[in-house]
Amino acid sequence: MANYEENTAKLFEAIIGLESIDECEHFFNDLCTIKELKEMSQRFEVARLLSDGLVYSDIADKTGASTTTISRVNRSLTYGENGYKTVIERMNEK
Repeated sequence: MANYEENTAKLFEAIIGLESIDECEHFFNDLCTIKELKEMSQRFEVARLLSDGLVYSDIADKTGASTTTISRVNRSLTYGENGYKTVIERMNEK
């Protein structure tokens, strides 16, 4: 049985191998439930809005995210592995 790290590495390898938004959408629709996709996309939108300098109350109003979710995303932005920051910066460069 493969361990967590091996499975995770294979998943990440699969994701970076996707070649279009359509492929990505199809893969994630197969992989995740609608609820999981909504939660991930909401967290990413929260990260973008925090990066833009919006305050928690405005973010909660715009996204429907709880202050707990906003706080967790903010903690990842501040103390995490810079995953959000890397992606947001790359998107802003386009």
